[in-house]
Amino acid sequence: MSAQSLPLGILLRSGGHEAAHYALVLATGAAAVGRPVVLFSTNGGCRLMLRGLPLAADPREALLAGRGVAGIGTLWEAAEELGIRMMACEAGLRAEGIDPAALVPGVELAGVVSFLSATGAGQMLSL
Repeated sequence: MSAQSLPLGILLRSGGHEAAHYALVLATGAAAVGRPVVLFSTNGGCRLMLRGLPLAADPREALLAGRGVAGIGTLWEAAEELGIRMMACEAGLRAEGIDPAALVPGVELAGVVSFLSATGAGQMLSL
């Protein structure tokens, strides 16, 4: 199996705009070159996967747009089109007091074992 065909697992722990934005940049970039990608959010990182994408309302989005950089909304749409597997950690949601019903449709509720299993022998990185 080539390195390019191995999954990339991205663990998003931070609820801030910068980490969430870059998690989507990495995920969409890897998927665009043909890598399977799993984006797993836990704790504050689960904010990225909330309905309405509230992080897309962050003031930094206007700055990025003004500089010609894709924002969270655009990257989220690309992630969906590229088939990126989105997972929200059940324990992370509970830790943050987030109701799973508040997640974007299609986001899987999962635990760390599911994330590790989906990533398999692939690479993992954490933001």
